[in-house]
Amino acid sequence: MSWSGIWPVAPTPFHDDGPLDLDGMKRVLDCLIDQGADGICILANFSEQFLISDEERAILTRLCLDHVAGRVPVIVTISHYATQIAVDRARFAKSLGADIVMMMPPYHGALLKGTPEQTFEQFRAVGEVGIPIMVQDAPLSGVELPVPLLVRMAREIEAVRLFKIECPRAANKLRALIAEGGDAIEAPFDGEEGITLLADLDAGATGSMTSGMIVDQIKPVIEKHRAGDIDGATAAYARVAMAINHENRQCGWQSCKAAMVEGGVIKSEFCRHPIPPLHPAIRGRLIDLLRPLDPLVLRWGR
Repeated sequence: MSWSGIWPVAPTPFHDDGPLDLDGMKRVLDCLIDQGADGICILANFSEQFLISDEERAILTRLCLDHVAGRVPVIVTISHYATQIAVDRARFAKSLGADIVMMMPPYHGALLKGTPEQTFEQFRAVGEVGIPIMVQDAPLSGVELPVPLLVRMAREIEAVRLFKIECPRAANKLRALIAEGGDAIEAPFDGEEGITLLADLDAGATGSMTSGMIVDQIKPVIEKHRAGDIDGATAAYARVAMAINHENRQCGWQSCKAAMVEGGVIKSEFCRHPIPPLHPAIRGRLIDLLRPLDPLVLRWGR
């Protein structure tokens, strides 16, 4: 498997009255694949995993893996404060054919945070399931993952192969991680919707986990950079930078849903309470920034 390219997070569509839109979920996956996704991540933060029940998680995991049916690799997010639950989620994902699991360090709210040793132990326990793990280094957890800890995990836990670095100054951390970890760091990725993508690619990132909004527009940045066309990558990034900035700073995961509704991919951009809808002006600015790019998402379902 190639640990590179663009691996977007799939949003979870709901009906206007709240239930999962399972047909819409299938359309989301097809749209991401048609946009050129090299892999897909489900049940992540941008999938609103914190608003989904355990029963719904199981339904979505099964549906997504059945529907993708090996067309691209699928990452299933399994983060949980309880190690046994994370292990059980990993086993379930593996049993259904997931290619990779992704997890943040153990945390629950502002005060319950795993120590470095507890974090290592949780990843080691999940590693015994026998499925590749992507370590998600995200500000949401509030848990610091220093480079020496990440390198130790990569060297001592065979399953730990991929790293999604989306902390502040991600490029510095990626560069240090690659320098200190060497061959043990098989797949250094960035995240945060690609807001720091160009610097992260310069630092050695092999891929990016963005939202599913404009996969086809961001992918050329990665491909050109990988081919050594730095000027081309810079120009390609400059073309999409304003849309990415608006997504990252104003909309979050709701941007992808808004674009997919606009393009007929899904019927509703509903998010469960307590998430408020996008302000009409913020949503309008998003669509205005997207239209000149002519992304597939705005015409996929039309």
